Amino acid sequence: MTEINVGVVGIGFIGLAHIEALRRLGINVAGVVGSNSAELERKAASLRLPRVYPSFTALLEDPAITVVHLATPNYLHYEQAKAALLAGKHVICEKPLALTSRESAELVRLADERGLVNAVNFSLRYYPVCHQARALVAAGSLGDVWMIKGSYLQDWLLLPTDWNWRLEPEYGGELRAVADIGSHWLDLMTFITGQKVAAVMADLQTFLAVRHKPVSAGETFSGKTLPSSATVEQPIQTEDYAGILLRYADGTRGVLSVSQVSAGRKNQLAFEIGGSRSALAWNSERPDELWIGHRDRANELLLRDPALLHDSARAVTSYPGGHAEGFPDTFKQLYQAVYRAIEAGAPPAEPAYPTFADGHEELVLGEAIARSAREGCWIEIERNS
Repeated sequence: MTEINVGVVGIGFIGLAHIEALRRLGINVAGVVGSNSAELERKAASLRLPRVYPSFTALLEDPAITVVHLATPNYLHYEQAKAALLAGKHVICEKPLALTSRESAELVRLADERGLVNAVNFSLRYYPVCHQARALVAAGSLGDVWMIKGSYLQDWLLLPTDWNWRLEPEYGGELRAVADIGSHWLDLMTFITGQKVAAVMADLQTFLAVRHKPVSAGETFSGKTLPSSATVEQPIQTEDYAGILLRYADGTRGVLSVSQVSAGRKNQLAFEIGGSRSALAWNSERPDELWIGHRDRANELLLRDPALLHDSARAVTSYPGGHAEGFPDTFKQLYQAVYRAIEAGAPPAEPAYPTFADGHEELVLGEAIARSAREGCWIEIERNS
């Protein structure tokens, strides 16, 4: 078996989550690269990382590196993922996979041609009770699925002084809240129900038309802890909020609210799936609880416990009931699935983890959502590329 050595590109908030999860699995993080050399050296030393590469090119040129994790700003994903694939590296990329569906389609094709393992970091699939929800839907426990409602709400960009590179389209893309967190919800609903979105109707709103951009920007979620600094006024073109109506391929109807300006909601993904027989609901801020609704008997609250879970959900839980599993554990469980494929040397015929194809799907949906908001009408999803 080829020795597995990982290079991580970017060690901000998410890059550090990648590194922690890899180390928990005993996977060797051989080195890192980043844009801020002084900060990179400091973090690498504190984490006892063996090597800091002088450039992304240098990392790719190292024959010892077999896998590349991309935790960089959105505008870099396409070029970096393409370069890594052309260098023969397996790639795990943060979402969005690219800035356009044309770019993501190219990455899907290239990864397939090269026979390389590819994954997009839709880690929220890997909460155990989300796997349990999927198993219940697949078993027909809900009957016919009729409706899905839900939201993904945060408050880290509530104030006009809150700032992050995602606010600038040239770095984050045309969509912000939808691409950053709405894509997680959309991916999760397709994962749980097995159904793809067929059409969308979207309303996007920017509540803070002007923000105060710091002269020196900080990392994601760091705004509340950073000292005040000089700022400049910056017009904002990306959405703070999205309201999206959804039609799924099987006739299921859905409604999604996405916001990064919802006071008190630190990082809450919530959904409720209603069927002809039963219903399911989940809230990521209470990740070990799955509500199961009934009409003719008492509702249930399933607390995550390996002894009570479906085999597929038990496979992605590591601790006994009552020992909470949360956000960092989802990374670990995702990478455990991805690295089984890497150890085998090639992607399986039907990957159990989110791939570049799933990342491409979210770019297609995002473009339809943006178009719907501009034109004020339903947009059918076209999947020709």
